[in-house]
Amino acid sequence: MIRSAAAALAILASAIPAAHAVELTISAIPVTSFRGVGLDQPVDGLIWRGGIEMTSPDNTFGGLSGVAFTGPEQRIAMVSDRGNFVTGQLIYDDADRLFGFIGVNLEAIQNSRGAPLPRQFSRDAEAISTIMRNGVPAAVRVGFENLTRVADFELTNGVPGGAATEVAIPDWLTDTRTNESLEAVCIAPPASPIAGSTLLLTEGVVDDDGRHVAWLLGHNDKGPLRYESRPSVNPTDCAFLPNGDLLVLERGLAFLSFTMTLLRVPAAEVRPDNLMRGKVLLEASGGAVDNMESVSVHTAPNGETRIVLGSDNNFNDWQRNLLLEFALPE
Repeated sequence: MIRSAAAALAILASAIPAAHAVELTISAIPVTSFRGVGLDQPVDGLIWRGGIEMTSPDNTFGGLSGVAFTGPEQRIAMVSDRGNFVTGQLIYDDADRLFGFIGVNLEAIQNSRGAPLPRQFSRDAEAISTIMRNGVPAAVRVGFENLTRVADFELTNGVPGGAATEVAIPDWLTDTRTNESLEAVCIAPPASPIAGSTLLLTEGVVDDDGRHVAWLLGHNDKGPLRYESRPSVNPTDCAFLPNGDLLVLERGLAFLSFTMTLLRVPAAEVRPDNLMRGKVLLEASGGAVDNMESVSVHTAPNGETRIVLGSDNNFNDWQRNLLLEFALPE
């Protein structure tokens, strides 16, 4: 129940995308332990490197469903459930541990006519992946659910914006207009057998055997494939490692708390007409995680390959905006 006109106006304002970039103040609280493990210690198949919990006095910050590295010096772009890009720079200390998020701006995602997305049904951005051209970040590819679609946005100094360029996807996916349709979008790196192809992975679209339906967009590698998730969880994002192996982040609920699993699928298994299965790299539940919805891979300042997991707080005070970082031991 809305208890006052002022509260009603505040909720309405927070739901309307900004018409231009708005600077946000972000506080970052260090996260130094994970499942009782300290910094630089192994946890399952990864090494815990630390993270941050992000807060802001601005109620337009939150709902972060995807993260991508878009430029030098750890510049990132995130997408939100309310149709905004959130961009800025991750800051690392002398020990190469994440401790801040600075230069943060929020800007409305535009439609193909260059206007802010008009309705909440069209604003629900769930995934973002960076498009490389000649080895340089040049654009981002964004996946949306509810009004299910994929669109590209050009990068300027690591910041996405401008009018959307629609990307053709299969009719069956376009026609799946729910909040469990397109959940993950990731682009294969040069080392992958399907280099340059885009993987589209659904959350709630399953075949008769309960496998998640997926699709590959590419000139040479195009067509359907499926993904087998673990029991009681669904995929929420994907990212490729530099060698072409695929990471899939899964999320679920158990005993009124969130659970998450990160799996690694061999590069050779990501191909049309195949069933993808992964091996567990990381599992967690309870206070160690939140509503984990994003995964991204990047090179840390010290040259180490890092995996960043992010959470979507759904604009709830009792949930957190987390960025958790891990290293591969190889």
